[in-house]
Amino acid sequence: MMEEEFYTVYKGVYLPSSVYTPESLKYFEEFVFRPDDIITIIYPKSGTVWMQEIVPLIMSGGDPAPVDTIVNWKRVPWLEAHQTSSLKLEQRPSPRLLTTHFHYNMMPSSFFEVKPKVIYVMRNPKDVFTSSFYHHEAASFLVNPGPQTEFLHKFLDGKVMFGSWFDHVKSWLNAEDREHIMHISYEEMIMDLKDAVGRMAQFLQKSLDHEAIEKIADRCLFKNMRKNNMSNYSTVPRVFMDQTKSEFLRKGIAGDWKNQLTVAEAEYFDTVYKDKMKDFQYKFAWE
Repeated sequence: MMEEEFYTVYKGVYLPSSVYTPESLKYFEEFVFRPDDIITIIYPKSGTVWMQEIVPLIMSGGDPAPVDTIVNWKRVPWLEAHQTSSLKLEQRPSPRLLTTHFHYNMMPSSFFEVKPKVIYVMRNPKDVFTSSFYHHEAASFLVNPGPQTEFLHKFLDGKVMFGSWFDHVKSWLNAEDREHIMHISYEEMIMDLKDAVGRMAQFLQKSLDHEAIEKIADRCLFKNMRKNNMSNYSTVPRVFMDQTKSEFLRKGIAGDWKNQLTVAEAEYFDTVYKDKMKDFQYKFAWE
């Protein structure tokens, strides 16, 4: 099947029609934010599930109950997904923990009015591509990726769900009111998770002692997180996510693209990357 049969084009980006409906997008557009909401914003396959584990543990002071008893898409729901409107988020006590894959300029008007706290996570786009390739093979609601080189061109052209990685990252790094936005990379978290947890806690004005930070970091190591059935998507029916083809939490490492891309594909990726980012001054962790 082709993209047109799987996806809806919303504000210029592809969205899987079975997950993002006209009703859910209307809900997103009309969502009323609170100033003390905490939103993790991440391009797909860049650490969303990781943040759905880390942030609730920070806010609970390390108490594992929120991540042991509530599936991640309910504990930190995607605002644009079809099941979210049934969660009655307007009745949840503050601070509410939310997430989205949308670009900065796609956020609802309420977001710009109240300026809630945002943690924006970036990941090396070569690793994003690699993870996305396997995810597309397993998820029935996404177009089959086809040959790797073909999918690479789609990815670099932004003809994949949630559009261009380049546009997404630049939109959030160029965002106004940056004092309420924290930027962090997947690679920083891999390198020193305790430091990353500590910095996120400080940004969220949540006081944690050294022991709590160590406890959270250990709990959120990839090898430990993938054992959590509330986070590893093991409860999702195989017809929707066939993890015999590729586990949802696959490797959780930096640099796996070196095992995936051919020399020619990596060189082409670098050429496009340099062109797309040539006028953008930012030192990424993977550069």
